[in-house]
Amino acid sequence: MANSRQQPAIDELFDIKNSFYTGAFQQTINEAQKIKPSTSELQMQRDIFLYRAYIAQRKYRIVLDEIHGTSPAELRPLRLLADYLANPNKREALLDSVKDQLSGSADLSNHTFVIVAATLFCYDANYEAALRVLHQEDSLESSAMNIQIFLQMDRVDLARKELKSMQEKDEDSTLTQLAQAWVNNAMGGEKLQDAFYIYQELIDKYGSTPMLLNGQAVSLIGQGKYEEAEAALQEVMDKDSNNPDTLVNMIVLTRHLSRPSEVCNRYLAQMKDSYGDHQFVKDYHLKETEFERLAQQYSKVVS
Repeated sequence: MANSRQQPAIDELFDIKNSFYTGAFQQTINEAQKIKPSTSELQMQRDIFLYRAYIAQRKYRIVLDEIHGTSPAELRPLRLLADYLANPNKREALLDSVKDQLSGSADLSNHTFVIVAATLFCYDANYEAALRVLHQEDSLESSAMNIQIFLQMDRVDLARKELKSMQEKDEDSTLTQLAQAWVNNAMGGEKLQDAFYIYQELIDKYGSTPMLLNGQAVSLIGQGKYEEAEAALQEVMDKDSNNPDTLVNMIVLTRHLSRPSEVCNRYLAQMKDSYGDHQFVKDYHLKETEFERLAQQYSKVVS
């Protein structure tokens, strides 16, 4: 007698999704260019991950050349994101256009638009607006983005609550595992070791990536295991010597290891040169300006 139990559906995009979520962007592109999904809807999802991977690699011209006004609605927001990242002088206008769409006839069932709109608000440090957009849907990716925002806002309590919701939906999802590691790193203490093991499990399963190794390095730095953290970050440098997260972690680590100041300054100069609009660089410039102001004020008092 044939088994009547229904077999679970196979996710044809499983490898593409997990490559993207773990930061293996070239692998995402390679897989997306090989696979031939069985339905037009899956083909669209494949293309979305393909272009998002190009954006993650800062290859904006490919996206700008291939996505245009007649492209499917699900893809068009990615052109907006690429345009925003490629052209700093257009960012305010592009953000205004998103705000206009949200106050008008924006299709909030378009998952790509929701993610892109929230991403642009995050770049603008308008976290409340990003959360309002993400509130329009309940996908795992939106929940994961909520958690990243809550952690940026130092609201670990809200991040833990959102994580619980993700675990109830799909505890074994790669996104849920990553979110657990982010929250563990933010909580610190004994949770840092738990975060390390989650990253290690993902590395064992999907291979090491700058994203996963940087996550591990953060957990190791938090535990005071500086030499092990340095080994993880050196592995990242071999893969991508200009990754912004790696550069920031190297700046922090060289201080903990009491390396010569010029070593730290080289990473800092590289960060400023390649990622002038990164929040770390913006914060650093603010602190430099404030230090100079206080130094001048103090020198006037002394004189």
